[in-house]
Amino acid sequence: MTSHHLARMTRDEIAEHLRRRPVAILPIGATEQHGHHLPMGTDNYLAEELARRIAERVDGVVLPTIPFGYSWVWRDIPGTITVGHRTLELYLRDVIESVERGGFGALAIVDGHESNVTTMKYVVRDHAATSDFPVIRLFYPDLADIRGASCKSPTWFGMIHACEFETSLMLETEPELVDMRQAVREYPEFSDSYTYAAEQLGNLSVSGVYGDATLATAEKGQAMFARFVDESVRVIEQLTTTE
Repeated sequence: MTSHHLARMTRDEIAEHLRRRPVAILPIGATEQHGHHLPMGTDNYLAEELARRIAERVDGVVLPTIPFGYSWVWRDIPGTITVGHRTLELYLRDVIESVERGGFGALAIVDGHESNVTTMKYVVRDHAATSDFPVIRLFYPDLADIRGASCKSPTWFGMIHACEFETSLMLETEPELVDMRQAVREYPEFSDSYTYAAEQLGNLSVSGVYGDATLATAEKGQAMFARFVDESVRVIEQLTTTE
């Protein structure tokens, strides 16, 4: 199977493809700082690549990426573009409605930014209350096990950001955008203000790294991508198969 990109297809090509009721795959990420060694669009690049690889396996159509997410914790760092939860919720609702109306068989939202997860969850639940159209939300499925099998460094209190994990994935898919000379290891002090109030992550870290980016390799990224794709395909096939 091969993947198709909606933005590159004509209306006639998409009409022909829709006869098979393909799965639409929507990458969603964020535009925010990822240390001095990774680009601002890291979450978008990773979501797009995962979406593309999934689409190849399920004969899917990849939709244009939603490049902005909830990035409030980095809002004072130049280059960050953040949207509110309600804005993102309304945007996703409209996209889902359009995809369903357009004749696809299902929609899989492939997320590369953890702070979008809560919004995605409630949007999918609310949609299910009024429609039988399958909408699946994917944020690195089976993350803990897959990351643990490849990465050697601990997370920062469960968070992944510009660390061994994301840097390895970027080395696999966009190596020319990674500057490992700037990769560092940083584990900021625990912050009650961040955990229980409204402190910004941008005020806690000097480098913007939360973890150990110096241990990243393309080989780790390749291994993790392969497993994420396998697990994503399993979920999509299980939740979209009709008897």
